[in-house]
Amino acid sequence: MRNSSLFILYISCGVILLSLMLVHASFSENAQQANLEEKAALVKILKLTDLCLFTEARYTRHLSQADLNTAFQDHPLSLEHFPSGSFTQPLERISEHR
Repeated sequence: MRNSSLFILYISCGVILLSLMLVHASFSENAQQANLEEKAALVKILKLTDLCLFTEARYTRHLSQADLNTAFQDHPLSLEHFPSGSFTQPLERISEHR
């Protein structure tokens, strides 16, 4: 078998597997929606906060509870101490005057 035939076979198998994964995801989306709504109701009942993703700095532990200046608490021009600060984005502020 030629190398080009092996390449086409490899690419075809990859495209078939990718399309099967996309079809599976679209079918399982509806089944997972009920589970997600149940978990959201449980979070609301128990009044849980957001997930603690990082353990390094207090402003990366609970992103919704950190203010914008805590990353620069040592000095206004200080650099980021912890690598987890570069993995997260600042939360979008929702305007209260809408």
